[in-house]
Amino acid sequence: MNARSLHHSPIFGAPLPRVDGPAKVTGAARYAAEHPADGLLYGVVVSSPIARGRIAAIDPARALAVAGVIDVLTHRNRPPMAAFDLLHKDMDAPAGAPFRPLYDDRILSGAQPVALVVAVSVEAATHAASLLEVEYCADDGPLRSDMHALEGSARKPSRLKFGYEPPGRPIGDPDAAYAQAPHKVDVRYHSPAEFHNPMEPHATTAIWDGPGKLTLHDKTQGAQNSRFYLANVLKLHKRDVRVLCPFVGGAFGSGLRPGYQSVLAAMAALKLERPVRVVLTREQMFSFGHRPETDQHLQLSCDDSGRLRSIVHEATSETSGNEDYVENIVSWSNSLYEAPNVRLVHRVVELDRFTPTDMRAPGGAQGMYALETAMDELAIAADIDPLELRRINYAEREPHSGNAYSSKALRQCYDQGAERFGWSKRLVAPRSMRDGRTLIGWGMATGIWEAMQLYASARAVLRCDGTLEVSSATTDIGTGTYTVMTQIAAATLGLPMKQVRFVLGDSELPAAPLEGGSFTVSTVGTAVEAVCRKVGAKLLLLARALGDTPLGQAFYKDVEWVDGRIRLREDPARSIGICELMQRANVTQVDQQRLSLPNLLKQRKVVRSTHSAVFVEVRVDEDLGTVHVARVVSAVAAGRIVNARTASSQVAGGVVWGVGMALHEEGLVDHALGRVMNHSLAEYHVPANADISSIDVIFVPEDDDIVNPIGVKGVGEIGIIGVAAAIGNAIFHATGRRVRSLPMTLDKVLGLD
Repeated sequence: MNARSLHHSPIFGAPLPRVDGPAKVTGAARYAAEHPADGLLYGVVVSSPIARGRIAAIDPARALAVAGVIDVLTHRNRPPMAAFDLLHKDMDAPAGAPFRPLYDDRILSGAQPVALVVAVSVEAATHAASLLEVEYCADDGPLRSDMHALEGSARKPSRLKFGYEPPGRPIGDPDAAYAQAPHKVDVRYHSPAEFHNPMEPHATTAIWDGPGKLTLHDKTQGAQNSRFYLANVLKLHKRDVRVLCPFVGGAFGSGLRPGYQSVLAAMAALKLERPVRVVLTREQMFSFGHRPETDQHLQLSCDDSGRLRSIVHEATSETSGNEDYVENIVSWSNSLYEAPNVRLVHRVVELDRFTPTDMRAPGGAQGMYALETAMDELAIAADIDPLELRRINYAEREPHSGNAYSSKALRQCYDQGAERFGWSKRLVAPRSMRDGRTLIGWGMATGIWEAMQLYASARAVLRCDGTLEVSSATTDIGTGTYTVMTQIAAATLGLPMKQVRFVLGDSELPAAPLEGGSFTVSTVGTAVEAVCRKVGAKLLLLARALGDTPLGQAFYKDVEWVDGRIRLREDPARSIGICELMQRANVTQVDQQRLSLPNLLKQRKVVRSTHSAVFVEVRVDEDLGTVHVARVVSAVAAGRIVNARTASSQVAGGVVWGVGMALHEEGLVDHALGRVMNHSLAEYHVPANADISSIDVIFVPEDDDIVNPIGVKGVGEIGIIGVAAAIGNAIFHATGRRVRSLPMTLDKVLGLD
């Protein structure tokens, strides 16, 4: 079965339930902090109350006096750690000097871990942690915690992060074009720091397997990344470190880089030669990477027909003092719409905070919020329907490079989304749609995300009883990886789903990249399909060697796999069961492994992107300023969809997060202390059930054989992109008031901010 015939399988694309669902709803699925171990100890992290300075002294006497306390780890008594920055870098690290937990006495950010109290119970460790006496010496001078106050010191990133594409040179003369254009907008937008807050807090259970050997149950989006990092940091052989993460209770980017709790648990286990578990508190979940705060400035102009004449997009975002973290925020403005004059600038400001990290649709969520809000403002200025303005400036080729798209069904997203939503019934004037004292607003926005394929390897073992086990060291962070990989394998070899098992989340399995960026299905799925085809090729060789099967001397292109049998395409009656074939060939199992790489020769001159069109209805209380998102229609073009149910769930989850971004989420910092103040789910607001109403997801068909052999693009990120802008645009349509700072809280909607 080739990749094209794979798509004709009834399994590929079917909205099947999650294969891991029963384990999760029955409690059989164990997460990082749920694995038992004999003699298990519990570690509690002690966090710094200052944001910059040094530890002057630590006195553990009172903590050690608590019954049940075994040890207090600090920078003075920890196990040996690597000396060079390079050995502290993980596979997702930006340039600069990575943070080293308990390495020395320096404090680089608020709530930094300064000690680990280890005891026989969580209660004893928690009590002892409160008694640990630590003296701090804060650095002189004001803290660098307010990005607005420090924008004068903003600079271009001097060192680049993997995946970051620096803005190119200006195109044309955007200043002159802007000055001469009849319609223009000059606007600024702000988005605050956001924090991941997955349901499962970051946790690690470290099992001591003997001198220099560890098995870790870790909350991570990459078992092999965690192994690579921990082995380097703690001077261990990689073969002596095993990381397991078969179930992850949400991560959204927070688990791409190893959490500091994994280092602390591993150090304690090595030192005490006992298993140690460390679980971060909800407050400590605010002490590491987050979506960076941004300020963005856009100047857009167009002629009387609505054609863009110029785009200027400038962004300032935060990084830490020790690492250069940067995201693709402004590049989307030269990737979506055609304009002859463009200038893009991205600067960063160093703050006394932990290095930001990737959060769902990093860069795209903020950059597209600003661009799509500015496009709405330009549509109002030019007196053009917002959807029509986007159609007028539709790019048939990618504007930045001039290259063709591997596929692009954005126009169909506009058409189908608008039809489903009823956009043609929208009254143009703001405040013209209402239900009593409730103002009704309709807004829309475009979404775009890159469709990537990286390297991945997979192993497949087909047994003579007809069962198939496929494995790869990828992760499932709730996206449905178990299910879609099972579907791809089952469809490729024509087996029932119940006979196929996919194994993941183990650093000893075949290599796979981090789970993120919407590239897992395109990357690992391609490897799974390829290794299963390799198994199929081996079976066909067995049949040809036997010589007396109904298949004769058929070649691979002549056969297909259906219902556990191999049959001739031109004469389906001539077939043989897989089990029968293996028994006749006296083969108990077929074991194959395959490394899949992107076809760079095929892909190098095309642009691979996922697109969407988001339509939103909001209802605004005219007196109170409260905003309710009544319905969302998200039309997505993401190549071929392996499982419509899990894919719809991904997009809907992204929409929910977009609602949170637009109306709820904001990390509030005390600039005198450099600490996040609302470090709990009581004060850091995320959407609840009452905040979410109808979410209608449309998948627009795309046939794409260039993006990867199985033609999928990924949907994890695209669901959030454009949602915040569409909500803000709908609020303007409802109220006539433009809110340019997230979140759009009632005080801003009422104009009281």
